[in-house]
Amino acid sequence: MNPIERTLRALDRLQQRHRTAGLVVGVVRKYGDDRGGLLAALVTYYGFVALIPLLLLLSTALGFFLRGHPEAQRAVLDSALADFPIIGDQLRQNVHSLQGSGLALVIGVLGLLYGALGIAQVLQHAMAEIWNVPGVQRPGYWPRLGRSLLLFAVLATGLLLTTAAGALVGSTLAGTPARVGGLIVSALLNAALCLACFRVLTPKEIPAKALWPGCALAGPLFTVLQAFGSLLVTHELRHAGQVYGFFATVIGLLSWIYLAAQITVYAAETDAVLFHRLWPRSILQPPLTAADEKVLASVARKEERRPEEHVDVSFGDPDEPPGPAGADDGRPHRP
Repeated sequence: MNPIERTLRALDRLQQRHRTAGLVVGVVRKYGDDRGGLLAALVTYYGFVALIPLLLLLSTALGFFLRGHPEAQRAVLDSALADFPIIGDQLRQNVHSLQGSGLALVIGVLGLLYGALGIAQVLQHAMAEIWNVPGVQRPGYWPRLGRSLLLFAVLATGLLLTTAAGALVGSTLAGTPARVGGLIVSALLNAALCLACFRVLTPKEIPAKALWPGCALAGPLFTVLQAFGSLLVTHELRHAGQVYGFFATVIGLLSWIYLAAQITVYAAETDAVLFHRLWPRSILQPPLTAADEKVLASVARKEERRPEEHVDVSFGDPDEPPGPAGADDGRPHRP
């Protein structure tokens, strides 16, 4: 054993003996097992596809209904786009140029429908992957569509409640207390909204109480992303914007959505690891821990696609040759 491997194995043993470190490693390992980066990238793509038509639709609607009232347009933009960096600033700076367009309205509605349904389907797929739901148990198209519509209703309700709560805090407090109070209320509402969305997206077999730890973590993180994400992205791209123009704007918006997608995926992974006690995990193998075997077995069984298909998993000495296909591993088979 070389010095590097000896050091890594010592660190591995150390993290397995400590609950917090083992839990963090377990979440990170589970994220890798589920290809969390790919899931977050899919959420980012459909989120971007849905967001751009949404902004186009919003600007077109403002052009139709608030034409000749730039003050009212600016008030709506400041409220509706407060959480979207880069693009919201561009619309606010050009509020006088918003004009109603029938073609833009049609394109916006079709694009929003495609992107919104896409992100709802991808989020359901991500939750099924994270919770290792076998393919044969996953719902069909129409149940998923119903969940998507329910998700939109939950998000719309959450947006209204967040806007009302922000207005209430702003009207009752002023200065620093208003800003601090607004952040606290936003964190609580974001956590509650995350819990409601996770309940819609997560399989029914998972109890609601198993979803709150990740949401309690995600709520404040979403608030930080909303409050400081625009400043961070603008700071990082202040020079790039002068050179690349709109490309820097798109990159900044994609980065912001990707961070939100990463928070969502990690929150769900945290719930799954805590609920199924999928830690401590090993950094170097062999040997595998009990949590390692449990995760690997569930990942394999996740590939069951037909009711008559059964996947059985066994673990043994890696130096021994594998047994014949379909050999009995000593465990009872499902009927």
